[in-house]
Amino acid sequence: MGDGDGWVVSASGERRWGRFGAAGLLLVDGGARRRASGHAGGRAVLLQLRAGWTHLGGTWGVPGGALDSHEDAVAGALREAHEETGLDPAAVEVLDERVTADLGTWRYTVVLARLRADAPVQRPHAATAESDEVRWVALAHVADLPLHPGLATTWPGLRRWAEADLPP
Repeated sequence: MGDGDGWVVSASGERRWGRFGAAGLLLVDGGARRRASGHAGGRAVLLQLRAGWTHLGGTWGVPGGALDSHEDAVAGALREAHEETGLDPAAVEVLDERVTADLGTWRYTVVLARLRADAPVQRPHAATAESDEVRWVALAHVADLPLHPGLATTWPGLRRWAEADLPP
């Protein structure tokens, strides 16, 4: 448990997890790396099904969580993705970051990344009790899932961002 774990209440009364904000990893793969490990081809993102006991459990989102006081969004997103999916941070090439929610006292940042071409094949999995499942989801099918409300609201823009920043 890090020093960032805890709820923040905004001036408008909204409760958000992460005393110092939160971040998530939008990890995109073009398909060749996943095909090598037996998965279907085509561009996809790594999503996590939040465990039923968690806040907004039963919804799909990007791996992520609360930032600790010493972390920036990239460090926090990579740490959380490793904790939740077993993904090796050294296998990730960070491309960009975008704040998708800013309540003044709390902000959520999405970190856009792709798998490094020279990294060993990654087999992400549900590595903690916080996840019921972790899987690659084709970009075209993400919106078909019951998404975490924050991802549902921002997905159209995040999808365009991922497609624009990741040539095939």
